[in-house]
Parts: sequence; C-alpha cells; structure tokens
Amino acid sequence: MDYTGDPAGAAVYLDAASATPLHPVAREAMLASLADGWADPARLYAAGRRAQQLHEAATAVVAEILSVRVDELSFWPSGTSAAQAAVLGGLAGRRRAGSTLVHSAIEHSAVLHAARTASASEVGVDRLGRLDLDAWSKAVSAPGVALASLISASHEVGTVQPVAAAAELCAEAGVPLFVDAAQTVGRSPVPHGWSLLSASAHKWGGPAGVGVLAVRKGVRWISPLPQDDLYRPGHSGAANLPAVVAAAASLRAVVAEAAALNARLSVLVDRIRDRVAATVPDVEIVGDPVERLPHLVTFSCLYVDGEALLHALDRRGFAVSSGSSCTSSTLKPSHVLEAMGVLSHGNVRVSLHRDTTEDEVDRFLAVLPGVVAGIRREAGM
Repeated sequence: MDYTGDPAGAAVYLDAASATPLHPVAREAMLASLADGWADPARLYAAGRRAQQLHEAATAVVAEILSVRVDELSFWPSGTSAAQAAVLGGLAGRRRAGSTLVHSAIEHSAVLHAARTASASEVGVDRLGRLDLDAWSKAVSAPGVALASLISASHEVGTVQPVAAAAELCAEAGVPLFVDAAQTVGRSPVPHGWSLLSASAHKWGGPAGVGVLAVRKGVRWISPLPQDDLYRPGHSGAANLPAVVAAAASLRAVVAEAAALNARLSVLVDRIRDRVAATVPDVEIVGDPVERLPHLVTFSCLYVDGEALLHALDRRGFAVSSGSSCTSSTLKPSHVLEAMGVLSHGNVRVSLHRDTTEDEVDRFLAVLPGVVAGIRREAGM
C-alpha cells in the first residue's frame, strides 16, 4: 500500500503524552545510583543508610518542585497507582462526610475506574474540553460529597483546566480536591489550592514505574491497601530506588528546561494545527487553541477509521496515538471526545518531546494528507 508523500526516513516518535523518552539526566542518575541504591533503606547498617540518604534526597527534590513538605510526598509503582490511591484513600478518609466523588467527564481512565467504587457525580466540559465551572460549583456543594477530582490538563486534547478556580469552589464547599497532574508536572507549575496530587515520572522524561502522590497535611487519607500505617500515604514494599533517584534528577532537569522547550514546541504545534487544517479536507482540530499544553495537538478526520490511520502512519515511520481507534479491549471511542461532543472519527493525537525536530514535524505534515486520502479512497469516499 503506497500513499503519496515523501518517505518518512528514520522512525519518528510523536506520542510523548503516553511516555516521554528517557531524559539523559535520568539515565545518568539511574546508573550512578545502582551502586548505592540496592539496599533496603529501612535498615540501619551502612548500605541501608546510604540508600535512605538517596531516597531522602530524591524526595526533597520532588517536594521542592511541587511546593510540598517532604512528609506530604510518597512514591508509588506508577502514576496510575498513585492516582487511584489518591481517589480511594481520599474517599475512605472522608467517609463521615459522604461517599460521592465529583469528577470531570474527561478524567483519565485510572480515575474513572476508581470512581466506580463510589457514588460518582460527573461534570461536563464545553466543546473545547474546558470544565463547566457553574456545574462544578453545584456538584461540589451538594450534600454527601467526599472528594472532587480534576485533571490538570486533558491528556487527549491538551486543554488546560481551570484548576485554581475549581479549587476555590471546592474550598468554599469544604471538599478536598485531587488533581491528576501527570501531563503538567515538569512542564508548568500546578496552581495552588489542591489537597491531593499525583504525577507520573515517565511523562516528564523519568523512568517508567515511578508515580508520585502528594497529600497535604490535614487532609484525611486512609490507605486502600493493607499495610502497617493506614493513615500515612505510602506504598508497601520495596521501592525501585534507582528509578526514584532518576525520576527526581530528571524532573529537576526538565523544570530548568521547561520555559525554552515549551516555547519551541508550542511553535511546532501551531504549525501542525495550521497545516493540517489547510491540507487535510474535512478535518477538525480539537481542543482549546490557546489554553492548551504546549506540546500536544489532536485532530479528527471525517470518513477515516482511527485504527487504520494509526497503522498507516506507523508503516511510514510515525508513532502517534488516537482517541478514537477501537481497541480489542473496549471497542469504544474516547470518552473525552464524546464528552466534548466533537468528531471522533480518524482521531490523531500528536505530542512532541525535547528531541522532536522541526524536520520531523515537516516530514509528518508532508506524509499525512496522502495517508488520509489513501484511506478514504479505499473506503470508497
């Protein structure tokens, strides 16, 4: 199957929203910590004390960046486990207040899965993917609300959420707010006002398998896992200390680079938005064009199957994601796109990383129109 367009050449990774390539600093830190980070940091002998020092140093770095106390921070085996621990632990800690979880309609599936254990109240978004604050205010003010959950920025369309305004409404109602900040930590500061927050290291250039959970002092939280201390956030079992050290080191590095990198990637995303709209017929650019993540853009192509489009682009050497490709596990389009009421056919999410070049973006833009046209011809459109 030969679609028009220039050869893709070397493979191009454009799915940083799923996992960002390992930052060089993370690789160096992990290798350096393997020699001293293998022992159990809870032990009192020299190797254990050295491991404990590494853990404390990594915790201090992440805590400083998130503007929290070190005893408010814990590491988890993944961003998913940290997010679900925030929701489940937050609900358990607030049983006396109620059992309802208020959440946006565009939360990550990890949060939605945890929400099924409670009485959930879903708040919609507009066509740009932005939270309906009036509906949010009514929802968090209702009787029996134990916790509210809001993603800091949509992982599928890039729209940045009004976290500060939502947090203020939660504070007025006396409801703690959990923020899933996986897409923003390392890229931009998270607004104040939240009570619980989670993040994932492999979204900012750290290794996979490291999640971060911050629970503010005074917020009632009870562990959803059986462990010795049910009231102090933390995952039972041995932590992957070299990975934790690498996560902290890479976070410090990406925060230092964030302003310059965001500016460069935002220009490339604007180019994608403009060129796709101009060169691909019957396409809808999805998400807020201004209040958005700097590295992510999503668009949907009418009369195109999303899964076929992803496979066709992959054959040309481009790794992208989709919010509408039917998978063998769910056979459903993206709940985010459905909540926004936008076109979900032929959806492509392009997310850039620190090594993405202008040439790679231009090659993608040169190939895309021919790929879409080829799929439409095969479908008889």
